[in-house]
Amino acid sequence: MSMYQRDFMEGTRGTQAVDWEERIDVKRMRRERKERALERLQETELGAMLLVSDPNIRYVTGLAMTGGSGADHYTVLTEEGDVIHWDTADHASNQRFNCPWLQDIRYACPGLGNVPRASGRDSARDFLKAKMADTVATALEEYGVDDEVLGIDVGNAGLVSAFEDRGIEVDTGTVPKVMEDARKVKTRDEIECLRQVAAICEAGFQRITETARPGASETDLWGAAAEELWKQGAFVGGGYVTSGPNTWPKHQANTTDRMIRPGDLVYADFYNIGYLGYRSCYYRTFSMGEPTQAQKDAYEIARDNLYDVLERIEPGATTDEICQGFPDMEGEHADFYDADEHWQMTTNHWGHGLGLQLYEVPLIWRGLSPEHPIEIEEGMTMAVETQEPAENQGVRVEEMVVVRENGVEILSQWPVEEITRIDY
Repeated sequence: MSMYQRDFMEGTRGTQAVDWEERIDVKRMRRERKERALERLQETELGAMLLVSDPNIRYVTGLAMTGGSGADHYTVLTEEGDVIHWDTADHASNQRFNCPWLQDIRYACPGLGNVPRASGRDSARDFLKAKMADTVATALEEYGVDDEVLGIDVGNAGLVSAFEDRGIEVDTGTVPKVMEDARKVKTRDEIECLRQVAAICEAGFQRITETARPGASETDLWGAAAEELWKQGAFVGGGYVTSGPNTWPKHQANTTDRMIRPGDLVYADFYNIGYLGYRSCYYRTFSMGEPTQAQKDAYEIARDNLYDVLERIEPGATTDEICQGFPDMEGEHADFYDADEHWQMTTNHWGHGLGLQLYEVPLIWRGLSPEHPIEIEEGMTMAVETQEPAENQGVRVEEMVVVRENGVEILSQWPVEEITRIDY
């Protein structure tokens, strides 16, 4: 397998600001992301684009989008590179003080999402959409793009109608493609954010090895891991720990209060753990004591399937070719699920892009890729995951990678050759 050799300045170097070495350059990252989005906007017929999706807003503005009441924050990027951002009163006032790279921050009206849904009246919902459209229309006029087409990254019919009532022509198909194209290949600093979040996940895995013992619960392990992740500077937006029979098939409640017992397999899925917004997806399997031969055999199958796929990933390869490294229907244990087609096996074996969202371009999956292939590009980042049953339990394993000119660089570094054994 071709492996990328890191340059001297690449690699995890810490989360603090220092003046004595180069680390993640957040100013450069903000600038380069905005430039990418602007370049692709300028290739279209749009005069401006309205961003309502949190990851798109963060990509262009650098603001910490950690959720909210729906469309109580939104951003316009004009073809001249002007950025206008609307947010709640508390957030907007904070941003005016702390975000000097943004020159025009205004108060938002939540025309979509939880606020209109909770209002209980159609008249209230109409008012909120109209007022949201007014705030944007006013800015478009101020910046001289009100007579050009406005692209929007959501296709809400009511919002579109509100803009059209104000004489603004709206396009809902172009902006998602613009932002997908801008975001699918990562800058050097985005890659370093993903490398850093992988390192933080490894600190969480270590806490699991220190906490797991017979009598401890899954919630004990996940609580200890989550504490470590937060302490290391992560945003914990997801993740779980399961054990024993909850590892196959994956338990619907994810982490439960089940007690860990000798001979259990334990696996941790650290997904949606964020560092500067960049999200992890990183599985590892642990055994309480020496794993059985069946467990070792299952893990070897899952690991080999994973690395078969990784060996196929390189610039110019297409996802229909790569997905053949994943198991066929027999290898998917389709009979266990009473399944007939690969599309029914969502999440069991696939590779998915990572970035400011858990699922970005590309997706590598037997349920989709054979008929709908896309080409892999250098600089794409992704997580590739596999699983396998072991008697009445199961194993899972996953790597985070970045596509380089000669294959993949593996960003995740927790040992993968065999199940991590926990002695107690």
